[in-house]
Amino acid sequence: MNALTWIAVGSLAVWLWLLLGQGFFWRTDVRLPSGGAPVGPGGEPVAPGHDPVDLATEECWPPVAVVVPARDEAAVLPVSLPSLLAQDYPGPAEIFLVDDGSTDGTGELARQLADGHGGLPLTVDSPGEPPPGWTGKLWAVRHGMTLAEGRPDTEYLLLTDADIAHEPDSLRELVRAARGSGLDLVSQMARLRVVTAWERLIVPAFVYFFAQLYPFRWVNRAGARTAAAAGGCVLLRREAAERAGVPDAVRQAVIDDVALARAVKRSGGRIWLGLADRVDSVRPYPRLGELWRMVSRSAYAQLRHNPLLLVATVAGLALVYLVPPLTLCAGLLADRPALWATGGAAWALMAVTYVPMLRYYRQTLWLAPLLPLTALLYLLMTVDSAVRHYQGRGAAWKGRTYARPGAAP
Repeated sequence: MNALTWIAVGSLAVWLWLLLGQGFFWRTDVRLPSGGAPVGPGGEPVAPGHDPVDLATEECWPPVAVVVPARDEAAVLPVSLPSLLAQDYPGPAEIFLVDDGSTDGTGELARQLADGHGGLPLTVDSPGEPPPGWTGKLWAVRHGMTLAEGRPDTEYLLLTDADIAHEPDSLRELVRAARGSGLDLVSQMARLRVVTAWERLIVPAFVYFFAQLYPFRWVNRAGARTAAAAGGCVLLRREAAERAGVPDAVRQAVIDDVALARAVKRSGGRIWLGLADRVDSVRPYPRLGELWRMVSRSAYAQLRHNPLLLVATVAGLALVYLVPPLTLCAGLLADRPALWATGGAAWALMAVTYVPMLRYYRQTLWLAPLLPLTALLYLLMTVDSAVRHYQGRGAAWKGRTYARPGAAP
């Protein structure tokens, strides 16, 4: 076999490993079921890590503070905030919306929505500009947690983004899961909006790639090193937050959800992450440019701003996602059966692993063979993220640009 055939064989070997050895990342069955308690890899209930609590009576439901950091979110609040106000939670709960320097009337709109819809009590406050060493979102979260400290009996914090809409039973089921299985952190990956052609091409792959990096089964395994969360919906035990020193311990993190989960797990907490059925992001990304900025703003931070990791990532993406279709075409053109068969087998495995995510997003399965094209776009977004970083335009979001953690201001 020549070099190109060996490369194709290498790509096929990687796909066989990803299929069987990467925590079955491609499966979409790690969910919070209607009963509330998380389930393990085979559908079994997660064993409690602390003493489980019976929530049969209303008096047993613990107080919860819902913290919503919001910066220029007037466009999505009319959809998302009423869903929080309308939570059907049997115990005491209060919402703290932290207006992070908005210029579009976010805070005032939130008050108007609360007046018009009623429901859970809402407090709107602003922390001012974040001090050096803090990202805006985490500074807002810290302020919200400080406001919640005025309610000393609060047991859980629900950290949820301003673009996340919750079904009425969302908070109840999250708390049921945490208390029933003794978990310190329960996070659900909200179902992102998929409406436009670009969203259909890119959004399901975003979650697919995230699960490939952080297989949910590994995240949820006690004692495993893998830790991650989905920042749009995180229920956090207050005691665990204090033990882990969050958010102060992760104040510079651009990818704050993963950093938060690592801090909790490192401090001995039990975490759980799965896909959501009744928690949705309402933020639109109708054009490629908006999706591009969403990915590129943090892609190089994910690589710890390390150029060697960037080179390795680009090479890895090329080997795993680009080599299969290229070698299939090359083998067909050169009439080399071994080459096109190997490339075709790798491409087929790639498409098969993508099918469950497409089904989860209710998309046509014809998108599965297009995954190499989507991966190429993500490769270019990652390179662009690095270029922006070295141009001083790195992790930019809503008018703020964040330096690399530990870098001199």
